[in-house]
Amino acid sequence: MNLFTDIHARVLEALRALEAAGDLPAGLDTGNVTVEPPRDPAHGDMATNAAMVLAKPAGARPRDIAEALARHLAEDPRIATAEVAGPGFLNLRLSPHAWQDVLRVALERGQDFGRSRMGAGQAVNVEYVSANPTGPLHVGHTRGAVFGDALASLLDFVGYAVTREYYINDGGAQVDTLARSVYLRYLEAHGQEVAFEEGTYPGDYLIEVGERLMEQVGDAYVDQPEAVWLAEVRTFATEAMMDIIRRDLKALGVQMDVFFSEKSLYGTGKIEAALDALAEKGLIYEGVLEPPKGKKPEDWEPREQTLFRSTAHGDDVDRPVRKSDGSWTYFAPDIAYHYDKVRRGFDLLIDVFGADHGGYVKRMKAAVSALTDGRVPLEIKLCQLVKLYKGGEPFKMSKRAGTFVTLRDVVEQVGPDVTRFVMLTRKNDAPLDFDFDKVLEQSKDNPVFYVQYAHARVCSVLRKARAAGIDVEDATLAAADLGVLTDPAELSLARKVAEWPRLVEIAGRTAEPHRVAFFLYDLASELHSLWNLGNDRPELRFLQEDAPATSQAKIALARSVTVVISAGLGILGVTPVEEMR
Repeated sequence: MNLFTDIHARVLEALRALEAAGDLPAGLDTGNVTVEPPRDPAHGDMATNAAMVLAKPAGARPRDIAEALARHLAEDPRIATAEVAGPGFLNLRLSPHAWQDVLRVALERGQDFGRSRMGAGQAVNVEYVSANPTGPLHVGHTRGAVFGDALASLLDFVGYAVTREYYINDGGAQVDTLARSVYLRYLEAHGQEVAFEEGTYPGDYLIEVGERLMEQVGDAYVDQPEAVWLAEVRTFATEAMMDIIRRDLKALGVQMDVFFSEKSLYGTGKIEAALDALAEKGLIYEGVLEPPKGKKPEDWEPREQTLFRSTAHGDDVDRPVRKSDGSWTYFAPDIAYHYDKVRRGFDLLIDVFGADHGGYVKRMKAAVSALTDGRVPLEIKLCQLVKLYKGGEPFKMSKRAGTFVTLRDVVEQVGPDVTRFVMLTRKNDAPLDFDFDKVLEQSKDNPVFYVQYAHARVCSVLRKARAAGIDVEDATLAAADLGVLTDPAELSLARKVAEWPRLVEIAGRTAEPHRVAFFLYDLASELHSLWNLGNDRPELRFLQEDAPATSQAKIALARSVTVVISAGLGILGVTPVEEMR
């Protein structure tokens, strides 16, 4: 039940009635008519711009349309008042029973309250993390993993058929470097002293991999030339690192549907097929690029390469797909990978990149646009940097990783729930400060605690009610006489609950799961405010002594809050708590 959608439908129905009566010309385009919360809550519960957007095509004064519309809407029992404001906005106040009915629906539907069919079952592929399998996931990957996972859950909640995907970058030169680094740890496991040259991976995380390699092959590769062991060690090391990455993702509560190997694109004709598809459209040619910005002509050696005419699809320059020596560029397998996604039947592709990949956005969007003739959109979400602090100082790097703070470092410090929620307290393209001390504070300034505390408070009320012999099953609460919920503070909380279906659709439409985190904080704030009012005004307490029917009505309001908090935390991948420790 989306009350805003329902009232919007009622406004459109009233407009059609005005057309039928001859008060408005027939066939008006009502596509831009909205029903939204007013900027100032003092103006009402909802506001519609119908009169403003229809005045010009109708050849009428906005106030005249608004007044006629108000008369029709006043007939709806859910609408207490419809008042014209300013040049023709129409402010609506809803009757208490309209909000009370929302609470009943929330209790009846449980965590499905707010789910919608907005996505209409469209198949969407969300690719995220996709880190090189050369080391453990670091804090930057953590933010991308949390954002991508929450976005996937959000899109599922609003009706899309979602596939979560990880692209394993195991086809480039970096996996050869990984193999050589593991080989050094392998020799080390055999008691040899080794030196890590510049460009290798010296992190302690490869000690375990080197020891496992020794257990598997014994001394077969000791002092052997690279040609003997490189291919086998590369495969072994990649699989071992992916085991570590999978464990890290599991610790964060992230589970992928698909792990796609870049290596599977080579030698299978998939890269050639993708480029042939572009060539058939006249978008592949042999040419020489201009020098990159900042390069002087004398510093630039022009080479003829195979180029993709990406400028025909919105890119700034055409992009090379094959080097002058005949080898593929990094871009070629990326094109093939997205072509594979398209051929798997996805209606929408979403890639979650780190901010350092911002320069890749236009070329990838151009490639997908060209491959599908614009039929399949590609959205690319960039995740900005995370700055870590502890004790007022920048958090030091992980000795195990050698150069960076790992995902496991963060999760072991504060747990997966806190990690996930805090990573979603900023929009993905805004920098985020993560303070280990603050995220564990038990205060209003800590959004994780504040939301969890609201949920736990209601759970404590439910426990006390059961101990007092009051039936607080959801079905019973939904059937309670909610007409006793008339205090402005109670209705304010009910209004907030009613905003959830609208909010979650907006978050899904904009692909912004941080909106859910913000909403949960505001909802928790409303619950805590009502709770605190009850300290001074006993009639507002959820448990009313010797008044079980009244208690059930008030607990129905509180329970509907936990229904929304549970659903919202579910989207964020956070487990609601029933007791605070």
